[in-house]
Amino acid sequence: MVFVFDQRQKPLMPCTEKRARLLLDRGRAVIHNMAPFTIRLKDRRVEDSALQPLRFKLDPGSKTTGMAMILDGQHGAKVVFFGEIVHKPNIKGRLQARASVRRGRRFRHTRYRVARFDNRRRRTGWLPPSLKARVDQTLRAVAKFRKLAPITDLSVEHVKFDTQKMQNPEISGIEYQQGTLLGYEIREYLLEKWDRRCAYCDAEDGEFQVEHVHPKDLGGSDRVSNLALACSLCNTSKNNQPLTEFLARDAGRRRRAAQHAKAYADKNPYKQQERARWEATRLERIQRQMKAPLKNAAAPTLGSPRRGMNATRWRLYNQLQATGLPAEGGSGARTKMQRIAHTFPKEHYYDALCVGASTPESFTALPVYIHVWSAKGRGNRQRCRTDKYGFPIRHLSRQKSHFGFQTGDLVRAVISRGKYTGTWTGRATVKARGVIVVGTGTGINPETSYKHCRVPHRGDGWQYTQRTVSV
Repeated sequence: MVFVFDQRQKPLMPCTEKRARLLLDRGRAVIHNMAPFTIRLKDRRVEDSALQPLRFKLDPGSKTTGMAMILDGQHGAKVVFFGEIVHKPNIKGRLQARASVRRGRRFRHTRYRVARFDNRRRRTGWLPPSLKARVDQTLRAVAKFRKLAPITDLSVEHVKFDTQKMQNPEISGIEYQQGTLLGYEIREYLLEKWDRRCAYCDAEDGEFQVEHVHPKDLGGSDRVSNLALACSLCNTSKNNQPLTEFLARDAGRRRRAAQHAKAYADKNPYKQQERARWEATRLERIQRQMKAPLKNAAAPTLGSPRRGMNATRWRLYNQLQATGLPAEGGSGARTKMQRIAHTFPKEHYYDALCVGASTPESFTALPVYIHVWSAKGRGNRQRCRTDKYGFPIRHLSRQKSHFGFQTGDLVRAVISRGKYTGTWTGRATVKARGVIVVGTGTGINPETSYKHCRVPHRGDGWQYTQRTVSV
């Protein structure tokens, strides 16, 4: 897919690579941007063009966010774009390293730095920098896409499960009154409620099964409060036993729980004591967890990485609504159900394609390539580099540009001899002595002089690569 601008750089409908090549060969268009590749028509204005509805869909993730763009045409829904946003890693570690360097200055014979960590207050809705960065990077990508294509609608996954889909069974105990989707909502809720582990032996691997804590043969109901996650071994061995009897008498369960506790503790006496207390209070914890209300599992708190993802999803959803475009929200359970119904593999871009109730029953075409946008930033203000103990080992130049090149530029290097003979294109890492390292994204990063390079696209904080779609 190629993005298209009109004479005044207003977005038009994207076109195929073949049509873009014909427009360039016939002189009707010029290359406007290399990454992402965009052409500009010389003889067309947006007022004289017919635009079709474009829906941009997002599936937020902790490390990677999936993107998909759907064209609702006359012959059905056509997927014109697949993409992924690779978020910048280790933001928390970098902030901690910077704080330790600043803190160390107060104990050296250098200019005194006044402590400021006691005079700051967090605003309402504050997010940790690592979580806020995900939201900001996703919003910047959406803003960039709105400049490249005439997007009319937005869809985003903003909750893992919808509690409204489970309210009726919780109140009346009637099983699955609200259709097929309810089963997916309940399963996602149970995964969140029981922390994605077996309630009886703490197993974290394998396929979990939905289990009735109080057996149906003894009068147990199908209410959500009576359901738990169990591994296949625990579910089989428990059968229709009462909870107290199963926890007290089943030797296989105790053996499996001891094995998982040993793997967790790993000869650490404090962790061993923690696991011993954990096992001693298992019955009480299960009974307390069964009574936990639905709203506690859906609350966007920051107590764990998954709860942090809930907070960022809601922040992203609210920010997308503020753009003025119609923003559709969807649950993770609906996304999973629709992805399975379409027989798509588990990938971020396929999840994005299946977000929300607007997902059609079939697609007329799917892209061949995935556009991967990796967030790299625009540089670093830290001039002093330290070792792992915090001692300075080198200092960077304050000059950001060297020989007309900056780190982050997209460069094309033509190397005529040596180990890396050939033409290479990738993100540049520029050194002060004039050497440029070309990051190709394939694991091969050739080095060459700036004299052999040219810049088709200046750095904008992203690294653009492509790969083929998984089938």
